[in-house]
Amino acid sequence: MKEKKVDRFFLIVVLLLISIGIAMFISASLGILAKNANTFYSILFSQLVLGFGFGFLAIYFSLKINYKFWRDYSFYIFLGSILLTAAVFIPGLGWKHLGAQRWIQFIGLRFQPVEILKFGFVIYFAAWLSWAKNRVQDFRFGILPLAILLTIIAAILFRQPDTKSFILIAVTGFCMLFISGVSMKWITLLGAGSMIVLGFLVFFTPYLQDRIKTFMDPSQDPQGSSYQIQQSLIAIGSGGIFGRGYGQSIQKFSYLPEPQGDSIFAVVGEELGFVGSVAIIILYLLFVLRGLRIANNSPDLFSRLLVSGIVILIVAQSFMNIASITGVFPLTGVPLVFISHGGTSLMIDLLALGIVLQISKFQKQSI
Repeated sequence: MKEKKVDRFFLIVVLLLISIGIAMFISASLGILAKNANTFYSILFSQLVLGFGFGFLAIYFSLKINYKFWRDYSFYIFLGSILLTAAVFIPGLGWKHLGAQRWIQFIGLRFQPVEILKFGFVIYFAAWLSWAKNRVQDFRFGILPLAILLTIIAAILFRQPDTKSFILIAVTGFCMLFISGVSMKWITLLGAGSMIVLGFLVFFTPYLQDRIKTFMDPSQDPQGSSYQIQQSLIAIGSGGIFGRGYGQSIQKFSYLPEPQGDSIFAVVGEELGFVGSVAIIILYLLFVLRGLRIANNSPDLFSRLLVSGIVILIVAQSFMNIASITGVFPLTGVPLVFISHGGTSLMIDLLALGIVLQISKFQKQSI
């Protein structure tokens, strides 16, 4: 198929989200600057140089690589991501923070390999489903492979512990399975099985129980487990319709934990108000709708599943963050894509978007 230009509408939406992300990240990080200048500059370097800088390089190179490359090397990419994620348990290489062992520390740099695992899973599962084609209706080629993959991933992530990343991967896998044509009956059964496993995990994990209790009653422990959601709601509520104004957040200086991280949407609500918050949500909706349209017009089954998986993964994570900060979903700690601090996450997400843009050049029709 003849190569065309990248999808401009999708590119414009992405650039708007990135621009807003840079502006809001800098504003939210001022709360860190007021406490520790060295930490502020370290975070700024991680986000702007390692995240956006290397991320834009990743977009450039992924635009130059034919998308079929990812299908051909999908197994090795997934295997490498699994081994890298498991490497957090290697003494001297893995780094532990606040009871969670999710980072690798190497030559002064620190990153979360689970971000690579999410990407590796989407690539490999898209390659598997496109290989199986019509056989995905067969339990052995559709449901069973996903169950095996999720079991392997759960064995690593639940030990870290990192339940939120497992949920994101599972939701993305279910959506990809549905898009490939698997019966909702099988997807529902697998989903029910996953919920039972998560139920047992919550039952035996005190910190998850605290998050569920906080979700059910945000006022139960305002100085403890409910502190973040209480302060987030105060920030969002004080923003009103139009917000206090860019850079004028009060909560980010002394009250919000990690205002540049998973609490950043509370800063958005306080500074930009209801109007600005809704505008960002609309951009994410446009992102997913246009992304799925690109997927629907992709040249083959692999590219359709790959684009769908990437778009769903990014939007599911973003809406999970927004829902948790507004009290609609239990607190998860997932970053708001393109906006929250997270150099590794940002770089991998931009690489994935480069792949979507590369595939958009081969759409069956101009849209």
